[in-house]
Parts: sequence; structure tokens; C-alpha cells
Amino acid sequence: MESRSSVNETGSSIPGANSSGQNPDQLLQLVSFQVGGEDFGLDILRVQEIIRVQDLTRVPNSPGFVDGVINLRGKVIPVIALRKRLGLDNQAHDKQTRIVVVEAKETVLGFIVDSVSQVLRISAGAVEPPPRLGKVAREYVSGVGKMDDRLLILLDVDRLMGDAEEIKSVPVA
Repeated sequence: MESRSSVNETGSSIPGANSSGQNPDQLLQLVSFQVGGEDFGLDILRVQEIIRVQDLTRVPNSPGFVDGVINLRGKVIPVIALRKRLGLDNQAHDKQTRIVVVEAKETVLGFIVDSVSQVLRISAGAVEPPPRLGKVAREYVSGVGKMDDRLLILLDVDRLMGDAEEIKSVPVA
């Protein structure tokens, strides 16, 4: 069975990429969304569902990027403000704001994003390693997908949630 990911020079996984250069025509299915005017993508296999923003229950002493928790069909899940996690300014939620529910490091959690666009299929050959710009690029970005008229920043959910143990321990009242 062929590997669906390889590791780039930063040690993070590039979905669909293969370090030996095999199968660059493999299609990646990504959920695309916007945060702070930029286009991001997540492997569709990591996304469990996309829901409208609901009232969050704030949890004392939680990490700064955790906006609170929600009850999703009987399960309490932490909700991460992706804007805060990426170091962007906060913005009021509007009718386009969504919560993308994902699984990261065996933890189900939600990411608040400005809007969700669509499911995209791009060739693994169109994904390049992230540029060496700053800490965020090295830690949270697994690659950059080149599309016709734009670039899609592919997030590495596991690296983004490097503090997953801290999130798991968010006290629930």
C-alpha cells in the first residue's frame, strides 16, 4: 500500500506527497476555508463535519487559543480560534463563520474559521514544501498547493495542535 504522505525538510507531513517522487498525479481531496483573507486547506479525511458557530462555554484556565467548548451530539469538544492560533487579529463572527470539526492527535476538536469554501481536488504534484519564512510556516504549514489563480496553504493539524495534551486537559465544568 502506498503512503499518502511524506515528510518535508521541516519534519512535517505533506499530505499526498511522496518523498521518492512517485505518483505526483495522485489527487488530494481538501476542504478549503478562509482565515484572515487567506485560503487554507485540510485533508478531507481529517474533517468530521462543518457546523455553524454556536454559543461557546468559556473554560477558565484554558490556553489562550481555546475559545471554549461546545456540546456536539452529547460529546463536549474544545473549540480553537484559528485566528488566535495563527497570530491574527480577532474578528466578530458573522453568518459565514463556521466550526470545522476535526480529529487531531486522537482528540476531536473544532476550529473556528471565517468561511468554508468548497472541497477541492488538487494533484499531489502541485503541492510544494512551505517556504522558510517564519515560525508559523515551519510549524503549522505542511505545504502550499498551487492552483490556477491562487495558493492554498495546507495546514498540518497535528503540528497545529502540538499542545493537544494541554487541550485534552481543558477542565469541563
